[in-house]
Amino acid sequence: MNSNLVRDLGDGLTLRRPAPADVERLVAFQATVHTGDGPADIGARAGAWCRDLLTTPHPTLTLDDYVLVEDRATGEIVSSLCIIPQTWRYGSVEFGVGRPELVGTLPGYRRRGLVRAQMAEVHRRSAERGELVQAISGIPYFYRQFGYEPALELAVHRSGAAADVPRLPDGAEEPYRVLPARVADLPFIAKTANEGASRWLVSCRRNPGELRYVLDGQAPESLMRTELAVITEPGGRRVGFVAHIGPLWDQSRRAIAYELATDQPWWRVTPCVLRFLGHGGRAATARPGEEPDRVALSLGTSHPAYATVRGALRHEDRGYSWFLRVPDLPAFLRRVAPTLEERLRGSAMVGYTGELRLSFFRSGVRLAFEAGHVATAEAWMPAREDDGTAAFPDLTFLQLLFGYRSLDALRRAHADCYLSNEDEAPALMEALFPEQPSHLWPIA
Repeated sequence: MNSNLVRDLGDGLTLRRPAPADVERLVAFQATVHTGDGPADIGARAGAWCRDLLTTPHPTLTLDDYVLVEDRATGEIVSSLCIIPQTWRYGSVEFGVGRPELVGTLPGYRRRGLVRAQMAEVHRRSAERGELVQAISGIPYFYRQFGYEPALELAVHRSGAAADVPRLPDGAEEPYRVLPARVADLPFIAKTANEGASRWLVSCRRNPGELRYVLDGQAPESLMRTELAVITEPGGRRVGFVAHIGPLWDQSRRAIAYELATDQPWWRVTPCVLRFLGHGGRAATARPGEEPDRVALSLGTSHPAYATVRGALRHEDRGYSWFLRVPDLPAFLRRVAPTLEERLRGSAMVGYTGELRLSFFRSGVRLAFEAGHVATAEAWMPAREDDGTAAFPDLTFLQLLFGYRSLDALRRAHADCYLSNEDEAPALMEALFPEQPSHLWPIA
């Protein structure tokens, strides 16, 4: 018996976990199935990413985090996906996340429920690890059918022509140097990244081990290849870092993470970083060639660097959205209770005692508070005689929970999203669930 067998799907198809002998077959499958999804080399880059995940020791993922569907008659892999474990933060509270990725099915096998079967398997594995959320940066709509909701900003950026980046005066030297990171820089980068992430509601925790994989665990041709650089003063003291990626979907080199130590001036450092990006991610004194047409800061809707380079980065792209799945909402609310309690302490509802009943029409959640603390977060069923404090159709409450939309914005967009006439309801909802920016530099 094959110990990797998960189950027979019928029609001669088997869903199973891969064995080491399947690695190069999976790489070839990913290269094939993603060809035509974007740039000319996107398939090869997806294959390279798959090989990195399966052959380079990864900080979180193992072979058991992959599933595939095989046609027994031909031995061909016809569908596959994986789930990448990581730790995110909601305010100051950490929680586990599983990130499904590299989802693909050969055209002749689509619309047969193969992705659904595999998603059920990786969701089960994610739950076994205690991960409370699954998140995917996938195609429009498709993942809604598996319980996902667009609920967190993704790839929001400011960009401009590389030629518009402020130039140094003749004879002047850069006030800061931007240099390729080394292993010894990783603790500093992790510390600076985690400190900077405090400005956002949702962020991804970073540690030196995970950053080591970013530094030297990804092939240059990988779809997820990210370069790390440190920013130093002339004397060599590290004052910040930038994680950047090269042209793929457009002809820009972009920073996807950029942070400075708390005592550093964004207005003085950021032009140096843009000049570094404009030289293709090399020091400005490097030999020119293959410079990008554009530079970008892909740092979410709100970042202190934006205000310092408005003239150079004139174009704002509102980006896309992470699709999130929260299978046990009461459990997640209990997990992030410290953040909810902190919000109450800073609001007009400080010390609140009472309850909040959130209706999703066919289900709901009851939140009970005692003196400003979350006493209970449990499943609750709305009824005709008690339809709750607030109601949210489908999974739209996740947009409110993760700060993606305000309550007012949801009520304008959905006629059946409503708030009760209870006196304290508006102030309580606004205190607990404000609109708040997030930015993720996820594990890939």
